[in-house]
Amino acid sequence: MSDRSILITGCSSGIGLDAARGLRLRGWRVFATCRQETDCERLRAEGLESFRLDYADEASISAAVAEVVARTGGRLDALFNNGAYACPGAVEDLPRAALREIFEVNLFGYHDLARQVIPLMRAQGHGRIVNCSSVLGFVGLTWRGAYVATKFAMEGLTDVMRIEMRGTGIDVILIEPGPIATKIRENAIPHFEKWIDWEASVRVEQYRALRGRLYGKKTKKDPFELEPAAVTAKLIHALEARRPSARYYVTTATHLMGFARRFLPTRALDWLIAKG
Repeated sequence: MSDRSILITGCSSGIGLDAARGLRLRGWRVFATCRQETDCERLRAEGLESFRLDYADEASISAAVAEVVARTGGRLDALFNNGAYACPGAVEDLPRAALREIFEVNLFGYHDLARQVIPLMRAQGHGRIVNCSSVLGFVGLTWRGAYVATKFAMEGLTDVMRIEMRGTGIDVILIEPGPIATKIRENAIPHFEKWIDWEASVRVEQYRALRGRLYGKKTKKDPFELEPAAVTAKLIHALEARRPSARYYVTTATHLMGFARRFLPTRALDWLIAKG
């Protein structure tokens, strides 16, 4: 694997950081990108090749791809699109601008970066693009409408790209984690505060309970929650298997919801989700 290279986004913590460390240990040349230069400095200090890439900043995406080209001579074997954020709130309370902002990162950034690395992969005759989705890419949960919308849309684009890339040597793959121990909850707080006028909402009492969960100190794991290493294990298979799967479920919750989505009537699934 020593001659194989991968670009990973969202490596400051959680899934991206574990993937970068794990693949480096397997001999991959890892380009571990972060939104903030201070995080890149921290990763460089531990021996990773790291530079800035912010999905919301189109220029930084192009600059990151140019950096990869400069360092490898135009070769890139794999891309792991990973970085994303959540904006909790009831759908009726989400302003248009909030959806615009989250789509810029969780969907348009993924799409832009994939488009820019595809020519490199076409030229070399192979490549793998792995998009990190979620169980929320195929089932919706309350208070997560903005995030769910981006993941549903991303799964649709990924499915079509996978079909269109047949015969090119480029595999396009989805990883769909359930609950993973990351900072996504605390990272969502600034977006909630920016966009959700909860005190003016008809759901104000429900928001008081939501804020308690959002701001409260986490004292135990969520049901079925796994560590980021569980995602890395699936990523390794997606990258190294001769014939990778189109989709990789991670956590029992994803498997259960996948079964429920397939076999339950819509109203029954709605009832199950509403019951929590």
